[in-house]
Amino acid sequence: MNQTAQGDRSTAAGEASVFAAMRGESEALRDLWITHRRWVAAILLAHKPRWADLEDLLQEVALTFVRKVGELRDPAAIKPWLRTVTINAARAAAREGNRRDPGRATRLRLVDQEAVHPAADAGDRGEDPRGADRRDEAGRLMALAMGLPEGYREPLLLKCLKDLSYRQIGELIGLPETTVETRIARGRRMLRELAAGKKPPELAAADIAGRGAAAGSIGAVER
Repeated sequence: MNQTAQGDRSTAAGEASVFAAMRGESEALRDLWITHRRWVAAILLAHKPRWADLEDLLQEVALTFVRKVGELRDPAAIKPWLRTVTINAARAAAREGNRRDPGRATRLRLVDQEAVHPAADAGDRGEDPRGADRRDEAGRLMALAMGLPEGYREPLLLKCLKDLSYRQIGELIGLPETTVETRIARGRRMLRELAAGKKPPELAAADIAGRGAAAGSIGAVER
């Protein structure tokens, strides 16, 4: 069987799965959510306020997915629709920030981290110290990535966390493949500069013009 035929068969199977979920079939809903959950988490990380709990937002998106997926008319629209639902959930959390207690969210995260990684010497836990160092460095890089402009942060996290291709990311966020590749390359360069204690020019510009204006100017810079 040639690759075109295999691709057509895979597309047909994917659409059948979406149709089953749209009909409300519980197994199809579960399987479809599991298929998409990881990139949904990456998009939430790119758009949510720092204090918002990722698992809480994932639950909100999952509830909307279950309740609203039946309203879709085209199974091919599942990814852009779910991305919109995800971004809306992240932005709603940001709008509600003044009615929440950011300190509580921080305390909960600290408690969760302490439960998973108790404050003890790595050697006392029988853990390879190099593994602990790698985990700490990964956490530091993730924190730095959250400071990147949104237009760079989302494609970079989709690439790093989900390992999507440039084409897949472009289809998901509605950008040409070449633009996605450029943004990811620049995002990685900014991340390296931040990790080295330097301030990327894009962030310096954001400080002057405001993050909203800087995000809006990304397309102009890339043209």
